[in-house]
Amino acid sequence: MKLFMKQAAVTATVVTSLFFVHSNSVQAETKAEIQAQRSEIQTDIEAKQSEIESIKEELITLTEKLHRLEEAIKDNEKVMQDTENNITKVEEEVKNLEAEISELQKDIDRRNEILKERISSMQQSGGTSSYLEVLFGATDFLDFIDRFSLVTKITTADQDLLDAQETDKQKLENNKASLDQKLSELEEMAIEYEEMQKQIINQKDENEAVKEELEQKQEANQEVLDDLEIEDEILANKEKAIEEAKRQQEILQSQPAANVNSGSSELSSLPQSSGSTSVATGNLQTIINAGNRYIGNSVYVFGGGRNAYDIANGRFDCSGFVSWAFRQGGISLPASTSGMSGVGVKVSTSEMKPGDLVFFNTYKTNGHVGIYLGNNKFIGSQNSTGVAVADMSSGYWASTFSGHVRRVVQ
Repeated sequence: MKLFMKQAAVTATVVTSLFFVHSNSVQAETKAEIQAQRSEIQTDIEAKQSEIESIKEELITLTEKLHRLEEAIKDNEKVMQDTENNITKVEEEVKNLEAEISELQKDIDRRNEILKERISSMQQSGGTSSYLEVLFGATDFLDFIDRFSLVTKITTADQDLLDAQETDKQKLENNKASLDQKLSELEEMAIEYEEMQKQIINQKDENEAVKEELEQKQEANQEVLDDLEIEDEILANKEKAIEEAKRQQEILQSQPAANVNSGSSELSSLPQSSGSTSVATGNLQTIINAGNRYIGNSVYVFGGGRNAYDIANGRFDCSGFVSWAFRQGGISLPASTSGMSGVGVKVSTSEMKPGDLVFFNTYKTNGHVGIYLGNNKFIGSQNSTGVAVADMSSGYWASTFSGHVRRVVQ
């Protein structure tokens, strides 16, 4: 409706202009004045078109980033669900083990009762309080031999029972300790995953708010552009009306003006910088610089960076990113932090140099890895930022840096 009213205004202005011109009325504006006004308006039009194109490019980039974040959230939710399932499974194993412990404890108690009964039986038959006194209570040599044989069998059986008890206890304690450790690690992972997911969701919410703001700005600019184009069309029609009047006044002696410069201009978008895609040469600098094109253009995904789709869309976890970066330099590394923690040679923090692997104790020992850049900086895929350069001299990374440094490239 708004656009219809604007078009109606244009039509009305054109008709009015032609009416006054054909009526030989005095023109309020000369052709030069109209052209000057159009020049200013066309400059404004170009500026608005440029601004709208810039916003469109921002919206395209932001939409792609939101798409990556949405995919990361879904993938991360699957990993979190798998972790919860593992926790439930281990908790069930712990529950079954506790039931087994309870049954074994009952067996141990029954064995203790058997030992007590045997000792009591010996005391009643021998009238004594120890196996030694039972032996000394023999009435003759044959009685002594019988008593000795009986005591030997009883003590051997008792010792076997005691050994079995100790073995069962040790086995149960080892199994329980192993499951408790596994459960503790899974629970720590679940907590860290939840925190990571919250940060990614917050990023998505912030980006959606920015996108909404840009869309509103684009709409407002488009309305201004529509108004400017209508105003330019009105002036263009006034200019045509003046030309028509001039042609009528000259009747057939003068040629109509055929060359009216519209002042239109064609906008072209600036080329996008694609970043360096140099072929891996095997040198250290290639590895260090490999991830620069993903800074501010990536997202943290559990298990990311291990297939072509993830790499093309900047989806990495910490070890996946480091492994990928080193492949760009022709060096193959394991795809897990635990695997990387044993490669190359270990060096002291005082000997660190760019290209070394640095490890951090997050939810577990060596739970995070990055590539050292020098000056206490490292590059890695961080859960809150995706691929980014971080400072390991203070804050969270300083508190979790274990001093574990490994050199893979000399």
